[in-house]
Amino acid sequence: MRYYVVADPHGYYSALVEALEERGFFKDQEPHKLIVCGDLFDRGSEAIQMQKFILDLMKEDKVILVRGNHEDLALEMIHSWHRASYWQYHHRANGTVDTACQLAGSTMEELFFNPERIGKRFLNSPFIQRIIPQMVNYFETANYIFVHGWIPSEPVQVDDLHTEYIKIQDWRNASEEQWRKARWINGMLAAHTGATEEGKTIVCGHWHCSYGHARYEGRGGEFDNDPDFSPYYGDGIIALDTCTVCTHKINCIVIEEE
Repeated sequence: MRYYVVADPHGYYSALVEALEERGFFKDQEPHKLIVCGDLFDRGSEAIQMQKFILDLMKEDKVILVRGNHEDLALEMIHSWHRASYWQYHHRANGTVDTACQLAGSTMEELFFNPERIGKRFLNSPFIQRIIPQMVNYFETANYIFVHGWIPSEPVQVDDLHTEYIKIQDWRNASEEQWRKARWINGMLAAHTGATEEGKTIVCGHWHCSYGHARYEGRGGEFDNDPDFSPYYGDGIIALDTCTVCTHKINCIVIEEE
């Protein structure tokens, strides 16, 4: 099986299609699937197109969806909608409110005047009802583990400036709360502090690749000084997040597995 792997498309449907076209996804005649390592929405303006694209791939059994922290945010917002949490800063700042409006076919103005109507539309959207329920915490092959942030690991504060991670021994059977926390982990930091899986490469998103290039390779800065958002390859890790909201680009790698 050939896997085309992306992470954090964040509602940038055109950028996702461009990345897949460049790698040959649509012309591939061999068995192949797309793996999305979380965060389908909450930044870009093409949520409707992204939703339809994912639904079409689901019908063809050509996509594997790994859950990201922004999927958690969407459910968190829905579950607390009656408390008007959608006005809270983090839901606005993270783009979750904007995604709700897009998928509900609405606007921020209508949300202000008819919050219950928009909430019901978003709750009944295919994203909430069909896409998120199909998502998994991780997907594993013979040589790779695909996650959003990282595999469940415990942070250890070394000093005021340094944090290390120790993976949970039975991480595959971690609790939902442990997986929720893992979706916020910087995988590049976790990998460099030893929270890896022997014999496997962990493919992740969530944290911009420029972090790894800048900190561990001395190549550019994170967001200035010629940042490098290309995939980051290290011992036991491949990181993919391009910070799409800044670059309007998406990394796509191709992996062959038996």
